[in-house]
Amino acid sequence: MNPRVATVVALENHKLMLTFTNGEVRVFDVAPYLDAPVFQPLRNPGYFSLAKVVRGTVTWPNEADFCPDTLYELSIPQQQAA
Repeated sequence: MNPRVATVVALENHKLMLTFTNGEVRVFDVAPYLDAPVFQPLRNPGYFSLAKVVRGTVTWPNEADFCPDTLYELSIPQQQAA
């Protein structure tokens, strides 16, 4: 089983910086999903910034969310500062 999301920070250009329960920091690009009706409100930067972690995944007030496995498997690992 993949790790779950511990924290989320909404970045510019519809990206999410995610810290997972295993300590990895990864970036997920939401832009490819913005044409789906449930994700269209996320086009608004203010609304996008309302992302929060609920039960190990990222969700928004309209209950749009992503499978935590998708967030992990399709996100890009970030270099940690030593």
